[in-house]
Amino acid sequence: MAEKYGPIFTIKMGVYRALVVSSWETAKECFTTHDKAFSGRPKTLASELLTYDGAMMGFSPYGPYLAVKVRKITTVELLSNYRLEKLKDVRESEVRAFLKELYKLWDDNRGGASKSKGNMVLVEMKRWFGDLTLNIVLRTIVGQTVGYITNVEDEESVKGWKKGLKDFFHWTGVFSVSDALPFLRFLDLGGHGKAMKKTAKELDLAVEDWLQEHKRKRAAGIVKGKEDFMDLMLDVFDNDAEAVQGGDSDTINKATSLALILAAQTRQQ
Repeated sequence: MAEKYGPIFTIKMGVYRALVVSSWETAKECFTTHDKAFSGRPKTLASELLTYDGAMMGFSPYGPYLAVKVRKITTVELLSNYRLEKLKDVRESEVRAFLKELYKLWDDNRGGASKSKGNMVLVEMKRWFGDLTLNIVLRTIVGQTVGYITNVEDEESVKGWKKGLKDFFHWTGVFSVSDALPFLRFLDLGGHGKAMKKTAKELDLAVEDWLQEHKRKRAAGIVKGKEDFMDLMLDVFDNDAEAVQGGDSDTINKATSLALILAAQTRQQ
């Protein structure tokens, strides 16, 4: 189509018009000279149902909320060199716990069927490293861990929530008919809307529990040795009402915390 219509042209996608760019020179101009014009994000069924109606970073409309407030809070309170160094012991303690659980798994199973193979135990390291990464991120963001799955009971206890993380990436990448033809949304063709609502509910239940636990501890005056990111967000919103930008502070806290957890999970997809 580029040979016929040139390096830049538009096409209709349902009721919307989409811009197609096929040359690097034009693409560079779009994201440099006209970067603000291309910084907006279309509102889709997934962004509405899975990201607290666009409150999550990466799905928020471009503006003061995304460009200044939340990004600044995240950069300063979580990703700064000072903060990363302060949380160094979290990473170290989780690595120690990881090695301890791995050794325990070997010690508990080396006398079984694997004994004839020199006391070796078969271990799915991809899952173990995935749990290690997730535990470090969870402790940093919400002060929680999911532990390390060593038996069926452990797996069942976190299966639903971890599946929700995977389903999030699946549904945000799915094209729904209602994204192109909004007037057909009520039909929920393909059942995408129903499935997205289920995934959103699973994730929100977990994040809501963590948020309420943080609030209960703060109300009880429990002083923690090291505050996690959710604690810091609560402090920011308590001390700076303008940071909410007219939104709900709890929703922004949950959306931002969940976005950071999901961002870490993309490394394992």
